[in-house]
Amino acid sequence: MTTYPEAQQVPTTTALSLQQQFLAMFAQGYEAGPFGPHYVEVGGWRLHGRVNVPALRLALADVVERHEALRTVLHLENGGGTQSVVPAGQPELLLAELDEAPGPDRERRAEELMIEAETRPFPIHEVPLLRAVLGRFDDEDAVLVLATHHSAADVWSLQVIMQDLAECYAARAAGDEPRLPEPTQYRDYVVAQQEDASGPSVAAAQAYWRETLRGARVLVAPTRRNDETPATSYHRFTTDAELSAEVSRLARATRSSPFMVLLAAFAVYVNRRTGQTDLVVPTFAPGRRHGFRSTVGSFFNFVPLRVDVSGCGTFREVVTRTRTACVGAFSHELPLMQVLAVAPELMNSVGPDTAPTLFQAVQPPYSMQAEKVGDLEYSAIWRRVVPQPMGSETPDGMIWSMHLSNTEVVGGLSFSRHLFDRAEVDEQVAGFLGVVGEMVAAPDAAIGA
Repeated sequence: MTTYPEAQQVPTTTALSLQQQFLAMFAQGYEAGPFGPHYVEVGGWRLHGRVNVPALRLALADVVERHEALRTVLHLENGGGTQSVVPAGQPELLLAELDEAPGPDRERRAEELMIEAETRPFPIHEVPLLRAVLGRFDDEDAVLVLATHHSAADVWSLQVIMQDLAECYAARAAGDEPRLPEPTQYRDYVVAQQEDASGPSVAAAQAYWRETLRGARVLVAPTRRNDETPATSYHRFTTDAELSAEVSRLARATRSSPFMVLLAAFAVYVNRRTGQTDLVVPTFAPGRRHGFRSTVGSFFNFVPLRVDVSGCGTFREVVTRTRTACVGAFSHELPLMQVLAVAPELMNSVGPDTAPTLFQAVQPPYSMQAEKVGDLEYSAIWRRVVPQPMGSETPDGMIWSMHLSNTEVVGGLSFSRHLFDRAEVDEQVAGFLGVVGEMVAAPDAAIGA
């Protein structure tokens, strides 16, 4: 199935990381699931300035040469797994002429270009695992969309790729060779992870999780299979500026983050909806240890946040408990495989009629707003509001995602459309936002009032 000559393969083969082993728990071969052609991560940037297309092609090749994860083939035979680095090749760059007039229509068209890139199949063996689309509104206004296979790069990695691409492009456009510091490679991370596996820091973190998750079961939602083709759909929503400001104000007053306040509101929402008080809400953490902040690869960790709302009379008390849970969990972060080794019953709540529910905040390492690099100005597209009937495939379940800006909360709820009705998803989003508004408006009022 590979698209490179076996004789040219670079003799660099390593085991899978624990994060990749986590993905392998949901593997459905190479046709579906996390190693299938629809597990894609995309990012978009508005570019202001005249784009030199030949220089952009060279810069894309520079990035693939620079980051081994973008030219790595995974082998999942015999229930195990290895990965091999292959020679660098020229990534695909598609050009599109966009004719929208200046204004909001360009923002929507830029989003649609991202959706088009995300829904296009991306087989995992079609290395390099990086594609680009350049959409041009006019000579000075363009959209650059980068797509990678999600097994090779996470959200953080996409920002690293874009930062490096901007620097390489500026050099190539000026007729120079890029001169960037040598990056640490993902295979170095795999080796470090193996070396640390029996060390004291992992043992201490596992002791924390053994105690914290005693008797715990991950939060799930009931499912009802319908006639929809299996796929992941995306419902998107925004809050008004005042609600976002109130979330931020309460976060500052409780020495919390906006994510903690939103997670606390989600705990109240789930408690009201189901009656559960002991909630284990999974989230995703960057998973980046010191020395790997500029490495491209699949680093994200699945982190269970256990929040007990029993006995809480006010929302401020729920926020306090949520803050304690988050601080403890993130300071003892481990790949899920190492957590399950000491809490093997955590996933027992997942079954044929239930699916996990996750809650995450998308907090990129590089905001890149009107950032000038060379002759181009880059602005990341984080405000996504266009719903998608099909997007990047995720394991069966629901994932609530919040992007926190200074003016609003931009949210998305990805869900398995063959397991959840769209009307139910709409109702859940409306219900959650209603609870957020109620809680932050009166954090010291009785929760049941």
